[in-house]
Amino acid sequence: MVLWRIGRASIRGLFEKLSVSPPIPSNARPLQRLYSVDAHTQSLRDKFMDQMSFLDINSQIGSCMPIAMMRIGTIIHNIEMRPGQGGKLVRAAGTSAKILKDPTASRFVTVKLPSGVEKEIDTRCKATIGQVSNPSHGTRKLRKAGQSRWLGRRPVVRGVAMNPVDHPHGGGEGRSKSSGKFGRTSVSPWGKPTKSGYKTGPLKRRK
Repeated sequence: MVLWRIGRASIRGLFEKLSVSPPIPSNARPLQRLYSVDAHTQSLRDKFMDQMSFLDINSQIGSCMPIAMMRIGTIIHNIEMRPGQGGKLVRAAGTSAKILKDPTASRFVTVKLPSGVEKEIDTRCKATIGQVSNPSHGTRKLRKAGQSRWLGRRPVVRGVAMNPVDHPHGGGEGRSKSSGKFGRTSVSPWGKPTKSGYKTGPLKRRK
């Protein structure tokens, strides 16, 4: 299970360590979160920035940051459509997007999605560097029909193979695709047109 939630960036402070309290008689073991805030983190923040000055974040897979902090050609996923909205694009298994335009040149950057569409995205939006795992998910073949049922997929039956009581396309002698003298367009089981839709224009004059 993947959690695609991007947290808020307004938290002030820096994590130092995460410790577990000693064993207690009850089943609960509360966590003690030790962190410093504001003035107490000045020296620790300086040490952290010194380390980051020698580390290239863009080369670290899994780093989440605004697109404005990335460079052209970076492979990303889990992209926001609006700043602070949370990841909406490129979240399926094995997918990735690519930055085609320098993010620092303007406010909007061009990103190539897995479908081949090039989309303009605000550089303030966040994204995660790298590709989503499990790229072979789309090429997996099911061994038998029951395996499809395990996934919650029910069989799909054509309307022309049903009886008239079950579907508007049902009935007829042989492989009949029409219904009546003049035929009929494709409709859903409840009679709603599926291809052409309802006619809304002016009716033709009868000759």
